[in-house]
Amino acid sequence: METGSKNKMTTLKEALETQLTEEEKKHFTRAFDVLGTIAIIEIREELLKKEKLIAETILKLNKNLKTVCKKVGGHKGIYRRQKLKILAGEKNKITTYKENNVTLKFNAETSYFSPRLSTERKRITELIQPGEKILVMFSGVAPYPLIISKNTKAKEVYGVEINPEAHKFAEQNLKLNKIKNIKLYLGDVRKVVPKLKKKFNRILMPLPKSAEEFLDVALKASKKGTTIHFYDFLNEEELDKAKEKIEKACKQAKKKYEIIRTVKCGQQAPRTYRTCVDFKLLN
Repeated sequence: METGSKNKMTTLKEALETQLTEEEKKHFTRAFDVLGTIAIIEIREELLKKEKLIAETILKLNKNLKTVCKKVGGHKGIYRRQKLKILAGEKNKITTYKENNVTLKFNAETSYFSPRLSTERKRITELIQPGEKILVMFSGVAPYPLIISKNTKAKEVYGVEINPEAHKFAEQNLKLNKIKNIKLYLGDVRKVVPKLKKKFNRILMPLPKSAEEFLDVALKASKKGTTIHFYDFLNEEELDKAKEKIEKACKQAKKKYEIIRTVKCGQQAPRTYRTCVDFKLLN
């Protein structure tokens, strides 16, 4: 993301034009994620000496930002935490983010949240019919439950999250948005979902790295007509692998199903996509 006026030197690339060597410019990435007042950037090894300069320049060009952090490694552990190093601005990693008519508060380091999934979250809401009972596995700070509740006529939305920090913010976000038809549970979906003793009209599984390990749990919480949104990270040549995982799980559970659609909803790496397969149970 870059902002600025056309009348003066305000793009990040232009502002750094004389500050970076020709070699450094080859490794410079001008795009970054914005979470409310926090910008999150990726700094390649070749630019480590200029990371504070880049961060301070981003702050100067974007008056709505208060903090610039850089990613240190990837998301780690079952809590999906992303180590962040503050490079410029306020020493704060808690932010408030607005999307699809809801406000979300969270710690960008201790709770997983991706602004790049806003289009996917909106897509899901447009599929929901009035009166649905919905389960969101791995619900995090509750973006899916809140956006669904706020923008549809779903009857009930259940969210299950194992990260206690994310769950704490999710509960705060319910109060922040004055939502009453959402029920949140802290714990492992494998243990929590069976205890709910409910069958859902729609189940979301937004955990691309290991959602397949929980397909059996989703199928047990399904009934005839349930739609499941299964997410996976897949290489461009391997998009059918998600369908194979669904086929295997449904066969073991003796469930018949039909694939409704396959959607690319973001790029994780070159030629590797976050993919969602929507499928429906027929029995």
